[in-house]
Amino acid sequence: MTGVFAPALLGPVRLRNRIIKAATFEGATPHGEVTDRLVDFHVRVARGGTALTTLAYCAVAPEGGTDRHQLRMRADAVPGLRRLTDAVHREGAAISAQLGHAGPVANAASNGVPALGPSRLPSPLSLRMVRAATAEDLDRITAAHADAALVAIDAGFDAVELHLGHNYLASAFLSPKLNRRGDRYGGNLRNRARLALGIARAVREAVGDRIAVTAKLNMDDGVAGGFWLDESVQVAQWLAAEGTVDALELTAGSSLLNPMYLFTGDVPLREFAARFPPPLRWAIRLSGDTFLRAYPYREAYLLDRALQFRAAVDLPLILLGGITRVETMELAMRHGFAFVAMARALLREPDLPRRLEADPSARSLCIHCNKCMPTIYRGTHCVLTTDAS
Repeated sequence: MTGVFAPALLGPVRLRNRIIKAATFEGATPHGEVTDRLVDFHVRVARGGTALTTLAYCAVAPEGGTDRHQLRMRADAVPGLRRLTDAVHREGAAISAQLGHAGPVANAASNGVPALGPSRLPSPLSLRMVRAATAEDLDRITAAHADAALVAIDAGFDAVELHLGHNYLASAFLSPKLNRRGDRYGGNLRNRARLALGIARAVREAVGDRIAVTAKLNMDDGVAGGFWLDESVQVAQWLAAEGTVDALELTAGSSLLNPMYLFTGDVPLREFAARFPPPLRWAIRLSGDTFLRAYPYREAYLLDRALQFRAAVDLPLILLGGITRVETMELAMRHGFAFVAMARALLREPDLPRRLEADPSARSLCIHCNKCMPTIYRGTHCVLTTDAS
C-alpha cells in the first residue's frame, strides 16, 4: 500500500497514514489545565482519520506562555495530559506535544512576568518592553525543553514538536531583524541558530529514540530584514546533520509582526476587533490592516518555498499550508514530502481525512474565511459549524 493513506514511520512511531493535524491553539485551557473540551477537540480529529494530532502549544517556562491561560509542561500536568493521550490512542491515532517558549510573542501583562527576546524591544502584543534574555536565561530555557520532553513521555505522547517558528523565542533569535546581540547568540547565522540547535540537541539527548522529535521551522518571517529562505535552508541542513529531529514541518510568518503571512485568505478584522473593548476595538478596526495584512489563498501556498528544502535537506519533511485535497497530498508525495499537515480544514471537518480516503474526489468545506482565528479567546472552532459550543 502506497500513497498518503498508507502507514508510515515518523522516527520510532508508526502512523496509520501520512496526514498530521498541525498545531492550532485550541483555546481550551482557561486555567492552564487539560479540560474536557481540549480532550474532545483532539478525539474528534483522531476519530476523523488523522494519523497524528498535535497539542498546541505547551510552554516550557512560566514566562514562555503566550498568556496566563497557556498549558505548561510540568510534572503536575501529567494526569490531565495522560487522560488526553489515552483518549486519542483509543481512536487509533498518535499525539504530539508542541513544545516552545513564546519569547517576544508572550503577553507579559497577562503572564505577570516580563517577556524575553533576543534583544530589548517594544511588544505590539502586550504594549510592554521585551527584556533581552541573558545567557543564563537561555541555558535554563534549553534545559526546560528537555525536561518538558520527558514530561511528554511520562504523559504518553508519541512525539514532541519543537517550535522554531513564527518569531517565538528560538525563531526570534534566528531573525536578524529581532536579534541585535553582540554575544555568541547574535551576529552570524551560526550564532543566531545556537539556541534552536541547542534546544533540539538537548531534547534528543533527553528522549533518545523513545518518541519522535520534529521541529516546526520558519522558512521565512514575511518581514523585511527578517529570517529568509537561504538561511533557513542552512539551519535545516544543520539540524539534519546533527540528527536531532526526525522530521521538519516547514512554516512561515511572524505572530509578532505579520501573522497573516502564514494563514493567507480573508482577514477577519471586524471579528478580531469585536473581541476587545473600546478604544482598542476601534483602533483595530481603523488600523488593524497594518498588522493583519491580506494575502490571497491558494492550494499548497507554501509548496514553492518548501521545494527548495526538499532539494537541499536529507530529512523527512512535512508540507503545510493549503492542504485540503487528495491530489494536493499526492503531489506532495511525488515531490518527496513524507507527510502533509492540515489545520483550518480540520476545524471545519474533523472527519475530512476519512471522507477523502473514501472519496478522493471530495472537497473540503473550508472557505478560508479565517473567522476561526478570533475564536482562540473562547475555544477555537469553525464559526460555520453548528457543533462548536
